[in-house]
Formats: sequence, structure tokens, C-alpha cells
Amino acid sequence: MASLVSSSLLLDVIGVIVAIIAVIYTWFKWSYGHWKRKNVPYIEPSFPFGNVAKSMAIDKISFTDRTLGWYKFGKENKYKHFGLYFIKSPVLLVMDLENIKNILTTDFEHWVDRGNYVNEEGDPLSAHLLNIGGEKWKNLRKKFTPTFTSGKMKQMFKTIADCSVSLDRVMEEKLKENKPLDIKTVAGNFTTDVIGSCALGLECGSFKEEDSLFRVYGKRVFDSNHFDFMKMIFVNAWPEFAKSMNLKIIPADVTNFFLSVVKNTVKYRRENNVTRKDFLQILIDMEKENYDGAGNSLTMNEMAAQALAFFVAGFESSATTMTFTLFEMSQHQDVQDRVRQEVNEVLAKHNGEINYESIMEMKYMTQVIQEALRKYPPIPDVSRRCVKEYKVPGTDLVLEEGTLAFIPIVGIHYDEDYYPNPTKFNPERFSHENKQKIKPFSYMPFGGGRRVCIGERFGLLQVKVGLTTFLKKYRYTLNKQTQLPLKMNPLNFITTVKGDVWLNYEKI
Repeated sequence: MASLVSSSLLLDVIGVIVAIIAVIYTWFKWSYGHWKRKNVPYIEPSFPFGNVAKSMAIDKISFTDRTLGWYKFGKENKYKHFGLYFIKSPVLLVMDLENIKNILTTDFEHWVDRGNYVNEEGDPLSAHLLNIGGEKWKNLRKKFTPTFTSGKMKQMFKTIADCSVSLDRVMEEKLKENKPLDIKTVAGNFTTDVIGSCALGLECGSFKEEDSLFRVYGKRVFDSNHFDFMKMIFVNAWPEFAKSMNLKIIPADVTNFFLSVVKNTVKYRRENNVTRKDFLQILIDMEKENYDGAGNSLTMNEMAAQALAFFVAGFESSATTMTFTLFEMSQHQDVQDRVRQEVNEVLAKHNGEINYESIMEMKYMTQVIQEALRKYPPIPDVSRRCVKEYKVPGTDLVLEEGTLAFIPIVGIHYDEDYYPNPTKFNPERFSHENKQKIKPFSYMPFGGGRRVCIGERFGLLQVKVGLTTFLKKYRYTLNKQTQLPLKMNPLNFITTVKGDVWLNYEKI
């Protein structure tokens, strides 16, 4: 009798589970009819990941390859936009440059937010300028913008140049070892020291210590594993539920390290009446101000969040840009020779000194960097979240609040209509004559519109200083350890090579 009751109970439990699964599946299938109901073309989603999350969780392809594949699909079908799904939420991939301009600039008030997960209470360092939206973002952005004027860049330049001296010394030392360079690591040590000094006024010591804490914890933000990606999918699919569970996207040890660094540095400056012209000083000054128009001052957690964002975004994207630029120059010796000649001719006019004026004179180097950024934009695509109902101009399509729009930057950069023979590395695309022909919003390595990367000018400056140091005395060729063709790391949302880029170098 007991066994019959147990069997009956088990059948009841199984029945309930099956019913729940059936309800969830039906709910998903109805959600997957969203774009069809709106007469918008779409790529068929897969239960339960949709399209976007499936590429991350199942297909394990890089963000670059994923975006290029979607763009090719849209281009072949001559779509101006088409639908995707993130889990069950609708995403519109926008291909038409005029519509992209509308989202990023003209109709920006409908698209203020990025749509990234933010948990100010449980994961305070997630609430930084790159993630937050609304009025808080507007006020912080307004406060930070003056930090990145050309005048402020000149003030910071000596700090950047001082870090290049350490880079030069390390290059001399490594030359004696007669080993290939993992160029991303060397470039990353340089940019870590630059950002640490310019942002926080601290010496990171990345070249002195192989396991510098700033380098270790900076890399931790980007070194994801499959579990991290699954968690990222979950928190962005169900942000309110994730907050209720107090889920974090920034590792606890990274949070603790940066909170400690900011707290200790702020305390030291206050107690010793120290003032520096750096990013942290702006945050310290903002703590005393009504920064958001509602009588609130900046909290220590908010200060640490902004410092973390500036630090990790600044060192990683710039190191990656230098890596790809040197990779391409190792494949195109004529380009490398021309850049080196320009570097040495300009430096000769400035008594061999790397100063702000000499760096600004290196026009051809700028073209080479711009072409590297076209082929390898640090972020393959950017997202915007609709914050109020939006009617797509020239159509009957109305997008509801909460809908995500994807801007496929790398796809646009490889579009033959904008860049003939797009796989070819050709710096002449950005010559003074040719760059006038580039269509607005067809070149966006730092994003575009009112949420364009605030540190673009600073990033390019440190890239140029780093490349000047790399190239003025050395010639680079590709080492056989570099796997060709390059494959991008599927576990990094920054465009990064899987297996690294290894270069031989010799003094000339």
C-alpha cells in the first residue's frame, strides 16, 4: 500500500514538473513570436537561449565572429534592421546608418541607457559610468567631460611619458633574452602603469613586479570563464530577480582591492592636504558637491566604481589596440618602416624628446592606428535600451520600453560599401584626402553619439606614446607562436586574440 502511495506521489510530482515545463515552453514560444507579430524579419531563435545568449553559452564563438555573422545575414537580405532574441527578450539589430544616427544622437532621449546589469547595493562597483543610465549618468558624464579636454591631456602627458621610460628600459632588458615578445603583456604593463598613475596617482609597478596587484586584479575583470558568462547571461536576462538574489558580476576580490585602494588614497590625500590633477581628484572634489542635482554627494562606493571603470577600460582597450597595430605592421614592413621613419624624424625636431607636441605631429601613425581600430574595434558591438516608446522613423515599427538595440560596429567596419576590400590593412583609408569620404557613423571604434567613449582622446594618446617607444629603435616580425589566422577569444567581450600575439624584435 505504501509503495502505491509513493508511486502515486511521484507521478503527481512528475506531472507538476511537466506542466511547469510546458507552461514555460509555451511562454517562450509566444515571446519568440514578437518580431513576427510586428512584421519585422528575424533570425529564428533557439529555446531557451534565443540568439544572443546561444552564441555565448552554446556556440562559444567570439563576439566579433557572432556580430560579423549577423551582419552578413542582414546584408545578404538587404535589411535595414532585423530581430534577435536575448533569452526571450526582443533585440533589434540596426544596420542602416541613418537609423543608427537616430538612436545614438537625434533620438537619444529614447535610448539613454546601455541596458547593462547594475546592482548598486550588492555589487557597488558595477554602478560605473559605462553601465548606469538616466539622470545619474547624465550628471556624472557632464562632470567628467572636462577631464578629457586637450588642455587636460597636456597636463597628464608628462606622467604618460615617464611610463614610456620604463617601457624603453624593459625592451632593452628583454632584447638580451633573445626570446619572442608576448606583445599584449608588455603593452598591458605599460598601459596599467599609465592609467594607475593618471587616474589614481599611484605607481602600479607592473614592469617591476611580474604579479603586480593592479595588473592581476585589472585582468581579473576580463578573464572570464564559462560560468562567468552563464552568470552574465542570467543577470542581464532577469536583472530584478538577480538583484533580489544579490548576484554580483564583479569578483569580490576585485571589489575589495579597488575599494581599499581608493579609500586609502583618498584618506592619504585628505590627511596630507595633497592635490593632484588626476581623475581621482575630480572624484574627491565631486564628493563635496551636489553632483546629481538632488542634493547628493558622491559616496566612496561610487568613487571606487568610477575609478575601476576608468582603470580597466583604459588599460585593456589601449593595450589591445597597440597589439593589433604592431601585429599588422609585422605583416606590412613597408608600413612599419614608414611609421618608424616618421617617429624618428619628428623626434629629431624635438631633441629626441617624446612630448605632447611631437606626438601630435605623427600623422601617419594616427592613420595606422585608425585602420587597426577599423579592423579590430575594441568592442564589436554596442547596445542601447529603449527607455520610452519609440517609433522607428520612416516605418510603422513601434518599439516598446525595454527593447534592446544592437549597433554592429565590426560588421559596419567590414562592409564593402563603406570600405572596399575590407580585410586588407590599408592606412590610406584615413589619409587627409580619403577620411573626408568616410560616411558618418560608419566608423565607430569607440562607439558613437552622446555615449561615445569619454576616454577616446586619452586612449589614443597613450597608444601613440607606447608605439613611439616600441618603434623608434626596434623592428618587429611575426613569431611562429602566433596562430594564423587570428582567432578571437570567445570568453572576452573586448576584442582579444586567443593564444596571444608573439613578435620577434631586433634593434636597428
